[in-house]
Amino acid sequence: MLDLAIRGAEVVDGTGGPRRRADVGVRDGRIVSVGEVGESRRTVEADGCIVAPGFCDVHTHFDAQVFWDGALTPSSQHGVTTVMAGNCGFTLAPMAPDAADYLVRMLAVVEGMPLDALRAGVPLDWASTADYLDRIEGTLAVNSGFMVGHSAMRRVVMGPAATERAARPEELDTMVRLLRDGLEAGGMGFSSSWGVAHRDGDGAPVPSRSAPVEELLALSAVCREFAGTSLEFLPPRVDTFDEDLRDLVTALSRAAGRPLNWNVMRATSGSTAASANLLAAGQYARDHEAAVVALTMPIPSRARFSFGTGFVLDILPDWAPVMALPPAERLAALGRPEVRRRLHDGAASAPGPLGEIAQWGARVISQTFDPDLAGYQGRLVADIAREEGKDPLDALLDIACADGLRTTFTRVQPEPTREDWEAAVAVWRDPGAVIGASDAGAHLDFTAYFDYPVYVLEHAVRQHGVLGLEEAVHLLTEVPARLYGLVDRGRIVEGGWADLVVFDESTVGPGTLETRFDLPAGAGRLYAEPEGVHHVVVNGEPIVLDGRLTGARPGRVLRSGRDSRTPDLG
Repeated sequence: MLDLAIRGAEVVDGTGGPRRRADVGVRDGRIVSVGEVGESRRTVEADGCIVAPGFCDVHTHFDAQVFWDGALTPSSQHGVTTVMAGNCGFTLAPMAPDAADYLVRMLAVVEGMPLDALRAGVPLDWASTADYLDRIEGTLAVNSGFMVGHSAMRRVVMGPAATERAARPEELDTMVRLLRDGLEAGGMGFSSSWGVAHRDGDGAPVPSRSAPVEELLALSAVCREFAGTSLEFLPPRVDTFDEDLRDLVTALSRAAGRPLNWNVMRATSGSTAASANLLAAGQYARDHEAAVVALTMPIPSRARFSFGTGFVLDILPDWAPVMALPPAERLAALGRPEVRRRLHDGAASAPGPLGEIAQWGARVISQTFDPDLAGYQGRLVADIAREEGKDPLDALLDIACADGLRTTFTRVQPEPTREDWEAAVAVWRDPGAVIGASDAGAHLDFTAYFDYPVYVLEHAVRQHGVLGLEEAVHLLTEVPARLYGLVDRGRIVEGGWADLVVFDESTVGPGTLETRFDLPAGAGRLYAEPEGVHHVVVNGEPIVLDGRLTGARPGRVLRSGRDSRTPDLG
């Protein structure tokens, strides 16, 4: 007797091969038959739909969200069944009492997680990576792997000096021990960042940015001791790789004997020369017995700004003191003419690219929350200001203040063209690139890329026809699973884990993006439910049926060496 049968669907198995009409039978969490299936305790009727492997998202920051939302929404609702977290060196383990406040505040700033939500929702009752992984085992809806983060280790070992200097030999030895312990417990690899925008809660560069090359090499080399591990790294530049950066990432991969993936690369019709440069770094690595893989994000910028958080707005000259005020004080300040004049002058003096942030008239009101302000939604601020005889910043602030600072606004962002999609597909077919980098779990009220799999299916496959469904599914499932050496995942094959998504290829796509205030302490996040995703199965257990969460928590905490084998450098 089967535990589950999915009947009537067309199977797109993740290998890139042609679809075929077949039923899928599941027992004890694994696929036991693809074709004719027998009786089952539960049946999912999927006539006219596609059944595919669940999507694999290899760049998330769910490290905190796991404690207040084990379903890892809304990624799980979009067919994502496997995620990798602990990226860029920003982890909550290892932990020490004198590092806890720092690590939480760092996450709040560098990954845009509301500080009040972190303080209310994360228990911080562990010390080691092993403790952290054990703490969340059995609580998750999707399979989740966690890297061991460089900045966390540095702060635990070095204290405040972590952001100031290179590690002393004995400090590096302690970090090596912590990393070794974390990988032995099942950490999926080592993550770090030299990203120039990565700053901590005190405004200083995050700890990993003070690490010299020798430290990165020593820590990367620890991965060589543990099967099934990988490297993840954010370079100081993501638009081009010069010779030194190319040599660095290649050396890190060689030291570990593992692939290194970095984020994020964006491929459009206007970036072919830049894409060629970045992919050349991957070819150079392969020529030198290493593997360097770019994570690419197919969705254009979706930044939503808000005076309620001030994220990004606080980098404008003279804005930070006002944006740092408690909400009630900030609301009062933003209503005062003298404060507005100071903000206006500061924004007007913003140099270079910062000036684009302050193009208030070019912003569109995304969402309001007071019913009396609903008429502003979807409107250009310049049009509102003209009608009301106001300066654009004043018009925007008047709406935000009347809405308790909850109003969100955004840039006018065109959808990618067919030419953009053709350029992206060419990059995805290169062995040095993988679709990913959603950042799900981070920048919660600012950006939203959790729906990138269904976005690709709607736009690249259905709307523009530049990618076949079978190849798209392959790129979203088997390819990222293979990057991390995940065992028996990413394909529909007898004996494989039953991670499955059932969707309607004629309607699948992103839903309406909105802000929901459902985080701990009432904090907000961007949220959407997909179109056309009917059922999601993880390890044989439905976590979404008919588009609704079931409450099941069958996800595994993925552990290196058990759930992954050493990825291929070829």
